[in-house]
Amino acid sequence: MLKKKTGRTEKKRGKNIINMEKKIQKKILFIFLFVVLGLLASKIPLSPIIGAKGQSFTPFEFLGPTSGMFLGSAPGAISVFFVKLLKDIFLGVRFDTANIIRLFPMMFAAIYFGLEKSRRSGKLILIVPLMAILLFVLHPEGRKAWFYSLYWLIPILAYFKKDRLILNALGSTFTAHCVGSIAFLYAFNLPAPVWVGLIPVVFVERFSFALGIWATYLLLNSILEKLVSIEKLRILSPLVNQKYILSKKFLRFYA
Repeated sequence: MLKKKTGRTEKKRGKNIINMEKKIQKKILFIFLFVVLGLLASKIPLSPIIGAKGQSFTPFEFLGPTSGMFLGSAPGAISVFFVKLLKDIFLGVRFDTANIIRLFPMMFAAIYFGLEKSRRSGKLILIVPLMAILLFVLHPEGRKAWFYSLYWLIPILAYFKKDRLILNALGSTFTAHCVGSIAFLYAFNLPAPVWVGLIPVVFVERFSFALGIWATYLLLNSILEKLVSIEKLRILSPLVNQKYILSKKFLRFYA
């Protein structure tokens, strides 16, 4: 009897190991596919980046944060980092302070977008905008334009209703914004008038990004939901979130 139980236990362990290996392989495949898609999206210029000569915003600004929901917060952040890094390498971008800083903000957007509100640990992301506000008003130049940092209350307030896709997108893009802003403030000591002048620009830019993230995730999630009905593509089923399929229920509770 004892030998039989031991044998069953070993078989279960073996199956668990195999299942774990399959999940890891799938995750690596999904990350690879996302990086390729991200690199393609990052080649399409949309509008120039203020203060970054020869660089433009691309559709990846919309696609990048969605990786947190599709892949999970940590894998999503990693995939975003590699897309940004590889894009800069391929374009021959010089890795100065400004360009190194730009590698990281979207990673935080992906983490925010992918976090589940139901998990207690998810609230740790709120430390990011809170610390950003504190660091901004502690800086001599930031203090003179303290009201700029009020933008970073948005990801804090949006978090508690992040089941709504548009609020999750809004919180996500402003989380990236606060990380980038603080890094540039301390790296370059940008004067207060610059921050004041950016207030209307940020409003248009970030609300446009939020709508883009919202539409991109909804579109891709709906496409994937159709694709997984094809037997050979069922491997993609873990990427689909049924809450965010276009329907009356979605529009009423989750839009």
